[in-house]
Amino acid sequence: MSYAREFLSDEERKDPDFKLPLNQAVPLGLQHVLAMFAGNVTVPFIMAGVLGATHDERVLLVQAAMLVAGVATVIQTVGVGPIGSRLPLVQGTSFGFVPILVFIGSAFGAGAVFGTTLICGLLQMLLGSIVDKVKRFFPPLVSGLVILTIGLLLMPLALRYLGGHAEPQALAEVSSWTNIGLGAFTFLLIMFMRLKLSGILSLASVFFGLVAGYLVAALVDLLAGTQFVNMENVGRAAWFSLPTPVYWELSFPIPAIIAMMIMSVVTTVDTLGSIAGVTMSAADRKPTTRELRGGILADGLGTVLAGMFNAFPNTTYNQNVGLVAFTGLMSRHVVTFGAILLIAAGFVPKIGAIVSAIPAPVLGGGLIIMFGLVASAGIKLIVAEGFGQREMMISGISLCLAIGLSQGGDPLFNNLNLGHYEFLVSSGVIPVTVSAVALNLIMPATESED
Repeated sequence: MSYAREFLSDEERKDPDFKLPLNQAVPLGLQHVLAMFAGNVTVPFIMAGVLGATHDERVLLVQAAMLVAGVATVIQTVGVGPIGSRLPLVQGTSFGFVPILVFIGSAFGAGAVFGTTLICGLLQMLLGSIVDKVKRFFPPLVSGLVILTIGLLLMPLALRYLGGHAEPQALAEVSSWTNIGLGAFTFLLIMFMRLKLSGILSLASVFFGLVAGYLVAALVDLLAGTQFVNMENVGRAAWFSLPTPVYWELSFPIPAIIAMMIMSVVTTVDTLGSIAGVTMSAADRKPTTRELRGGILADGLGTVLAGMFNAFPNTTYNQNVGLVAFTGLMSRHVVTFGAILLIAAGFVPKIGAIVSAIPAPVLGGGLIIMFGLVASAGIKLIVAEGFGQREMMISGISLCLAIGLSQGGDPLFNNLNLGHYEFLVSSGVIPVTVSAVALNLIMPATESED
């Protein structure tokens, strides 16, 4: 629905406080939910495998992701005192934290994942007051290298799901052609929708592709007697339940806190970009200082709630920024309606069970697209302000350290005896962040490069 530019005045279209009639606001809000839904529920799906969650716990994680995303979005759009940008920004579970969360979950367990998520949110709220001082350390080159590394590190996970194997230890098994076929169908359909269609069908192509792959997998079960979709678990799931705060006992290991502190700075800078993207694309203006600070505070508070209610770090969703640009409508109330739908879904375990039953190969086909887009977004940022000798050196060294240490650092780590601190080096994300920030400061741009 891109009728805002055609049927509304510029003043109405650019006003965050403008209210549309319900018959227009609700479908526009649903568009925002469709655009972010697949990304929001994929992270808990992945982390459930890492944490060894039971099916009921997997449903709980998916429920929590929907509920917290909805509440965090309302905080962002409606605002609470100084908290909230009061702009049409959608909050959701962040892919950027996944490589770090995988290491924390594997080394310290679920309690550490949620405990350090809470700490991360508190730190991000603190960063809201000094955001101008932090932002200068993360120009597009540095932010792009971090995002590119996250995408590259996640790609093997997409292929494991495509083969029907969510865990690394299952790689020795032979992937069946049926698994690959389901994943390929999902992948190709998403590619077609993304490139050939427009509007919500393109922006929410991952969601529609996963739904189509899910239905095809169920049809294969019916015709071939396989069991890609376990409907028994869906059938026994309740229709309503209240959220369960602190399901896992929280813990706060120091190495995990250090890693999450670094990532909280990275996601803060990313949120600043999202806020600017909304105001520039829909209102043709830069964001105000109050909007920037309020947006970061809301981002942090949403992540604090995530840690308390068994969800993962939240951030603003860039695909929804694109949807705001497409519709040309700045109204925050439209996004609030979408958030209310998410909150309602968070109280329905049946929805969580349906999502949790998605076949691994189908999800793998979608993950190839999602993780590929993460990496390409990083590349776009890296080259945004030119790519000369200086940028080549910073990028080459930082990526070498990140990928090299994450993939081939075992002999080095064995000799150094780093213990629980090893994952700070082997995570890939922490080395690229530290290296890129340091090199960017040490190697100032020449006058000609400026």
